[in-house]
Amino acid sequence: MESKIKMKSKYKTASFIRELKWESLPEAVKRKALMCLLDNLGVTLVGTLAPVSRIAADYARESWSGDTSTIATGCGKASAAGAAFANACAANALDLDDDAIYTRGHPGAQLFPATLAVAEKTAASGKELLEALVIGYEISIRAGRCWHDLHQIYQACGSWGSVGCAAAAAHLLQLSHEQVDNAMGIAEYHAPNAPMMRDIDNPTMVKHAIGWGAMNGVTSAQLAQNGYTGMPSLLHMEKYEDWVSDIGDTYWMADWVFYKEWASCAWGHAAGVAALKLMDEYHIEPSQIEKVRVNTFEEAAALYKGYPRTTEEAQFSIKWPLACLIVDRELGPKQILEKRFSDPVILGLFDRIEVVLDPEIDNLYRGMKEMDLRMHSAVEITLIDGRYFDSGIVERKADKWNEVSLERKFRQLASYVLEADALDVLVKMIWGFNNVTDIRELTRFFEKYLPG
Repeated sequence: MESKIKMKSKYKTASFIRELKWESLPEAVKRKALMCLLDNLGVTLVGTLAPVSRIAADYARESWSGDTSTIATGCGKASAAGAAFANACAANALDLDDDAIYTRGHPGAQLFPATLAVAEKTAASGKELLEALVIGYEISIRAGRCWHDLHQIYQACGSWGSVGCAAAAAHLLQLSHEQVDNAMGIAEYHAPNAPMMRDIDNPTMVKHAIGWGAMNGVTSAQLAQNGYTGMPSLLHMEKYEDWVSDIGDTYWMADWVFYKEWASCAWGHAAGVAALKLMDEYHIEPSQIEKVRVNTFEEAAALYKGYPRTTEEAQFSIKWPLACLIVDRELGPKQILEKRFSDPVILGLFDRIEVVLDPEIDNLYRGMKEMDLRMHSAVEITLIDGRYFDSGIVERKADKWNEVSLERKFRQLASYVLEADALDVLVKMIWGFNNVTDIRELTRFFEKYLPG
């Protein structure tokens, strides 16, 4: 790889991170930032129901002890790095968190916990947290693009996400140009080597390394603040100049951050779209189904095929989420947490689902351009009476959300842990978060309303 540093790009990136102001942002970006804040908060709150959240929270309080930053489970505080780790594990716990172009993964579940932890430590305003969130998304999208180009083995989100979290934290800590560069270089050097496909084969709590990305980013910014130095970031390499030079001029997050409706790996969502299409078109009831065949691409076909024993195994599956969608017409905490895994109706349909690698669909996936986030599957349903239905190849699009649909998602998820009156207070606060003078107004809400 060409190692020459482009000083102009380096200075522009550091200036963007240091100097961005809420007032200077386009209205579309402000709108998107508030939407991302609401969505990230919702998935974090409902994620506290998953076992990984309790384990991470207990560990953070013990090993990263402190009283500066609140853990969203409602059970105490930790250092900024510790709270970022615990809350990031919760944010990604049910795989309901956002995706973004070029990243091949989840930025928000890292960025929200990292910015929240540092913003609470520094008593930042709502505007300052939102500024850091925008910075984090813009850096993460570009870092993810460079990262995947550089590494032949698919590394999960905590790798490139470390750099985005470091940039967001650097803004809140008001680091100098030199310290900003060091923070990103430290984060990149210490980024987790997260072999994603190995965890796809054997799903566990390590998942996307989200917790480590948030923790590493916060730690890297704090180290840089104390004089610790880091290597030059790959964002400043000549090879990637064209991918970074538009920072501050083009805001990729405005159009290219996407929200998720279903609590499972997005690779399997096209199969769900195809199955529901057939059921609606031909008025199929779950009890009529004899067999379901899913034709899909290689990565989706590699998803976990066994009976789920943990929520992670359920999320990294096609068969379990698809069976739940066919029976319940929804896929959220009720379907993806462990309490449902003994349901005889879901298990019975699970046994009648076959997942097959389809060369034509795989070629479609291989042929996708960088900015093409579509995925495809085809589903065949055979009924007990012998009737057969074929969806043909169906495309899963990254649907556009608006404030109304996103608030609906937030209320549905957050209602698992909050009462209706608390939800109303929280929604009003978030939509006006740029007017909040001290973000500890939000973390005090956690302490007051969450059960702990």
